[in-house]
Amino acid sequence: MSAKTLKTALDWVHQQFESADLYYGHGTDNAWDEAVCLILFIMGLQQTSGDEVLAKSVSEQQWSEIERLTHERIQTRKPLPYLIHHAWFAGLEFYVDERVLIPRSPLAELIEQQFQPWVGPNKVHRILDLCTGGGCIAIACAHYLPNSQVDASDISAPALEVAKQNIDQHHLQDRVHIIESDLFENIKNRYDIVISNPPYVDAEDMADLPKEYHHEPTGLALAAGHDGLDIVNRMLEQAKCYLNPGGVLIVEVGNSAAALSERYPELPFTWLEFSRGGDGVFLLGYDELL
Repeated sequence: MSAKTLKTALDWVHQQFESADLYYGHGTDNAWDEAVCLILFIMGLQQTSGDEVLAKSVSEQQWSEIERLTHERIQTRKPLPYLIHHAWFAGLEFYVDERVLIPRSPLAELIEQQFQPWVGPNKVHRILDLCTGGGCIAIACAHYLPNSQVDASDISAPALEVAKQNIDQHHLQDRVHIIESDLFENIKNRYDIVISNPPYVDAEDMADLPKEYHHEPTGLALAAGHDGLDIVNRMLEQAKCYLNPGGVLIVEVGNSAAALSERYPELPFTWLEFSRGGDGVFLLGYDELL
C-alpha cells in the first residue's frame, strides 16, 4: 500500500464532504476548510499551518481516524467541533460538547481589539458574560484584558460544567468566576462591560435550521420566542442596574436585529461592524440605557 500524505487525505476528505448534504456554520463555511480543520487536528498540527505540511506522511492509525470522523460527520450531521471536542474562538482553543453551543460569534474580533474604540482597555476592571455557555467569551475577555475580573453566568448547570473545564484549561480560575443564574437573578456586582451572545433565534428561523444545529442545546441556547427577543427584552429592562457609569452593554442578536430596532425605536442602538464578517451586534452605553 502506497504511503498516504496529508495532501492525499485532504483531497479525499474534501471530496467526501463535497458529495454529502452537509451544512457548514460551526467554525467553517465550506467543505475544504472543514476538511483542513479535521485533518490538521488529527495530525496534531496547528490550524495556522501552511502548504509546508502537505507532504507529511499520514500513519495508518491517523488515516483510520480520519476515515472514521469523515463518515461520522456525514452520517450523523453532527458539527465537526462536537466530533473532535475542540473549537477555536478569538485565537484560543476550547473544549466543546453537546451541552454548549459551538462558539462562532463575531464578538471575537471585538474582544481581540480589547473593545476599542468603544471602551478604553485601562478602564475595564470587571466584565460580565451573560449566557456564557462553555465560557469562551468570558475566557477570551480575561485573556485580552489581563487586568480584568470576569463573571461567567448561565442558567444551565451542564453548560457551566463545560465552562469550568475551559477555565481550568486556560488556568484562569483566579480571574473568571462562574455564576449559575437566570440572567441577572443571582448577579450582585456592577460592571464596566456586560457582554452577551444570548438565545436570539425566532420561531421562523428555528423551523428552518439545518440538521447540524439540532445537535446543539436549541431549547436553552438558541430559541427565543416568536420574534427572537424573549431574552434580550429582559436584558434591556435590567442591564442599567448592573452597569457602572460609563459602562457598556454589548449583545449579539443576529437576524433579530430588525425586530429589536422596531420594538425599541427610542433606543439609540450602535450597530457594530466587523472586518471579518458578521452583524447583528449592538452596543448601548450606561446613559443611553437610563
